[in-house]
Amino acid sequence: MSEDLKNVEDMGALLEESGDIQNIREHEVVEGTVVQVKREEAYVDIGYKQEIAIPKKELASPEPDSAEDVVKVGDKIRVYIQSLGGENGGVLSKIKADAEVVWDELRAVKAHNDDPETTDLQTVDATITGVVKGGLTATVNGLRGFIPASQMELHFVKDLSTYVGQTVKALPIEIESHKRRLVLSRRQLLEREREIKQQEVFGTLHEGDVLKGVVKRLVEYGAFIDIGGVDGLAHISDLSWERVTHPSDVLKVGQEVDVYVKNVDPEAHRISLSIKQTQRDPWLDRAEGYREGDFIEGKIVKLAKFGAFMEIEPGFDGLIPMGELSDRRIENADEAVAVGDIVKVKVLRIDLKRKRISLSINRARREGANVKVKRYKPPVEPEPAEAPAEAPVEAPAETPAE
Repeated sequence: MSEDLKNVEDMGALLEESGDIQNIREHEVVEGTVVQVKREEAYVDIGYKQEIAIPKKELASPEPDSAEDVVKVGDKIRVYIQSLGGENGGVLSKIKADAEVVWDELRAVKAHNDDPETTDLQTVDATITGVVKGGLTATVNGLRGFIPASQMELHFVKDLSTYVGQTVKALPIEIESHKRRLVLSRRQLLEREREIKQQEVFGTLHEGDVLKGVVKRLVEYGAFIDIGGVDGLAHISDLSWERVTHPSDVLKVGQEVDVYVKNVDPEAHRISLSIKQTQRDPWLDRAEGYREGDFIEGKIVKLAKFGAFMEIEPGFDGLIPMGELSDRRIENADEAVAVGDIVKVKVLRIDLKRKRISLSINRARREGANVKVKRYKPPVEPEPAEAPAEAPVEAPAETPAE
């Protein structure tokens, strides 16, 4: 072989070797082979001009007692190149390489979920580690993330500390690996799950259905009730036939109840429910104790332009129309009766559909002279608690006269 040809081949080999080295760049993740392991470090061949040592603190977190606890000779591992050159050949980190793998996985998950044609969402497991201003901190495969308070639930959560220590499914919604910034959302996952369940429920739900439900949340104006993964609202006026001051007076969270479907609005995703319509109206039970033509006593409780309302029994009233209050013509009800009066009336009509009872004082005066009358029984007032007896006061001792 001529000297010139040999020089060309040697130069080609050098260029090829130089090219391999140039392909290894800082701030990238490459695969290397463990060639030597000591207690404090492991040497890795990444195809550079020399093997590079990785301190044990860069092999795993938390730092192991010995590098031998993490790797062994011959292992293929991925390492992050922090820098190249210098006396030691460079600085490598397995921890950062592992983190970069996780970042890549998170980016892949987000890209999948952001695809408009995606029907199945991919989630990550986020372990809640603490409460900070505006939300929660969490870890995902060793990476620190943040869940804004508004992204934890479908509704406002007053006390976020109850989630600390829990592991929840979440979606990565913002990723900036160069800033080590990861923002997660549980709410978006819950919204998607709710949307799927709503489609299923709204497809089979009809007005008039009676279903089992579970009370999920109580608010001033009613109760949200889960009916198979979708919440419906029972207004406070639909919780009971009796007057309800606050939903907590008649319901508690977690309670199973029967509900009547009053209205279904698929477009607005709203379901109106009623608990009282699954129960018999106590008004009807009370009305069964009376017949048209009965003579009864009652107490005037309210005056109106068209007549007077009479309490037949506590919580059960009837109306005496203006023309049935007096034999003479009157303009106002107070010309014949006053609130608090006990009067005798005849039951003219009981309308079960409209839940109305019409009464007459006139008829009772004309026809009720020698008839049996059902007497009015006023509500029993609770006895006031007795005040504790006062301890006798001792008279001050007399001062002897000087």
